[in-house]
Amino acid sequence: MSASVLFDTPGPRTRRRSRIASVIVVLLIAAGLAWVIYTLAQPRDSSGITLPGYFDWSRWDIFVLAELWVRVGEGLLATLQAAAVAAAMALVVGVLFAMLRTSTFAIVRIPTTIVLEFFRGMPVLLMMLFILLVASTGAFWAVVLALGVYNGAIIGESLRAGLAALPRGQREAGLSLGLTRFQSKAFIEFPQAFRQMLPVIIAQLVVLLKDTSLGYIVGYNELIRTTMNNLGSSVGNRYLFSLFLVTLVIYLAVNLSVSAIARRLARRRSPGKLLPKDQITPTASISAIGLPNGNPEDRTTE
Repeated sequence: MSASVLFDTPGPRTRRRSRIASVIVVLLIAAGLAWVIYTLAQPRDSSGITLPGYFDWSRWDIFVLAELWVRVGEGLLATLQAAAVAAAMALVVGVLFAMLRTSTFAIVRIPTTIVLEFFRGMPVLLMMLFILLVASTGAFWAVVLALGVYNGAIIGESLRAGLAALPRGQREAGLSLGLTRFQSKAFIEFPQAFRQMLPVIIAQLVVLLKDTSLGYIVGYNELIRTTMNNLGSSVGNRYLFSLFLVTLVIYLAVNLSVSAIARRLARRRSPGKLLPKDQITPTASISAIGLPNGNPEDRTTE
């Protein structure tokens, strides 16, 4: 049956109303954007001086200077460097947290849970300031360590959720082959959990990239501090909106590119490697993650 059992198929009148409502919403959005652009383009008074609109060429002429783009590039490079190092650290910390958080020993699991919840509840900026003031690591490492630990705690919880969502037969398959609980978790469960949670992990890494802007507060010359503070002070307040808009476009381009990579990875991952519970066998489970299964004739399956 093509008709849905949850709701009635909309008729011609309902579809016509839906199209009309969609057109009205689009027109309202377009009108709002047109009003914003018109307002920004109007001249404005500042301390008795009439300044041109934000889209006037006199507010954008500095962007023909190669030296300015070199400075912008340095700020972008500093942002990407901090994000890359913090992302690598977050992945390592996340795996470590997930391993300890799912330990069968309460003496390991309970302290790990307390530490993890502490880092998840602590503001990232406060963590940066604490590292900078107490450890005197410098602005770069204050940003990297704070982002690595905080996002590592978030990723660790995501991996733990991925492990909890796996069928119980995955672990039983590894144990039946003589693997220890740690080996089963490392070679069978973790690869599948990581693959299942990959879109969530990459989305968190996008958040990490945006949070590098908090380095502005601790004195790290990332993109926003370079453009809005350093360059803004050099060229004057006249160009602040122009610098803001350029910074926004750069951030959008980088974040949308990373998000596109996340969607591509999500489409390419193979969800079919998780078998239903009634089809779990030691040989099938080990083969699903690419481990050698030895001689099938030597295995016994239920």
